[in-house]
Amino acid sequence: MDYSQFLSVVSAAREENVIKVTSDLAQKKPSVIMISGGMPNPNYFPFKTASFTLQDGTTIEIGEALMKRILQYSSTEGIPEFLSWLRDLQMSLHNPPTANYTPDQGQMEISVIIGSQDSLSKVFEILVNPGDNVLLEDPSYPGTLSALEPLGCNIIKVPTDKCKKANNNLPKLLYTVPNGNNPAGTSLTADCKKKLYQTCSYDFLITEDDPYYFLQIEKINIHLCLFVFLSHTLRLGFLTGPKPLIDRVILHMQSSTITSTFTPVSTIAQLHNYLTGLFLKTKVMEFYRTQRDAMLAAADKWLKGLAEWNIPTAGMFLWIKIKRISNIYQIITENVSLIPGQLFSIDSSDPTPFVRASYSFASPNQMDRAFQNLAELIKETVCKDQNKLAFLETCFH
Repeated sequence: MDYSQFLSVVSAAREENVIKVTSDLAQKKPSVIMISGGMPNPNYFPFKTASFTLQDGTTIEIGEALMKRILQYSSTEGIPEFLSWLRDLQMSLHNPPTANYTPDQGQMEISVIIGSQDSLSKVFEILVNPGDNVLLEDPSYPGTLSALEPLGCNIIKVPTDKCKKANNNLPKLLYTVPNGNNPAGTSLTADCKKKLYQTCSYDFLITEDDPYYFLQIEKINIHLCLFVFLSHTLRLGFLTGPKPLIDRVILHMQSSTITSTFTPVSTIAQLHNYLTGLFLKTKVMEFYRTQRDAMLAAADKWLKGLAEWNIPTAGMFLWIKIKRISNIYQIITENVSLIPGQLFSIDSSDPTPFVRASYSFASPNQMDRAFQNLAELIKETVCKDQNKLAFLETCFH
């Protein structure tokens, strides 16, 4: 595939930062004598050693030599050891066929990035021109909307298993959250993923954002992920995708981001234990399953007949539709700490009866009290509206 056709005008015009290239070379090949770059002398860094303890009790020690390295600037795409670990992770989880492609064919490439929002903005900026058509799930994560809307693209709300023409042009890309959509809590089925993958024959990109892959509450099937372009975890992100596109992200980073190696190095141990350690992974999933069930129990106790909701299959959110109230914004923002649905809508001016609740932090007792308060507010609001309607009817008779 010719990936150059997908690049934005800005991305296509970008050239390598020569100073950053020479610095990256020094990071990759310590034998190179470095007298060209602007790296500070590590002998005068303020920290010498560090240690921290993981959830499973493992203690990680960072000695003086390693501390000098991790406080220094890193190569743009990430330190080699961490990239190698991430490649092994992707192969063990997804085994993408692109791993065996040539670079020109779109060989799988990985780049470390500072977080999810940074990932989103850079991916969209290398791909999207004003007027391009972008398919987007609705409701959608507000960070996605804030990254896309200023680019002047045409955001099209369509079901994620369909590809439709718009303005007589095919869309340039589809953005999807396959597991635990924020805010809806929904996940794509295996059949839907296969249909989405087949739409690539229309010659457009699928951008997959999968922060809740390891928070699939009911079941994790590591062989269902058919497309991986964007993925991130914790507050450190990484991009996986065709080398021609990842190379463009790296060019963008050369002009926008000076990276440190501290977070990647210290995170290797966390990722290893958090993602691949069976005990801790099971413990995390059990926690979120218990939390979700507690929130569902509170909703069933207080909101039955007042609201509707689906059971989340991944992530940490419950998407609730309030009955008989067309615009929930005022009572939610003033009285109950829930997120009104407008913030997740492509057209935020539209009134909505939806709210998002999170079960990641509150205790079961707090969930129970919150939904009791919400139920009382709903009843009070509906009662006021009914009284207002009855009064208006008397005025016209």
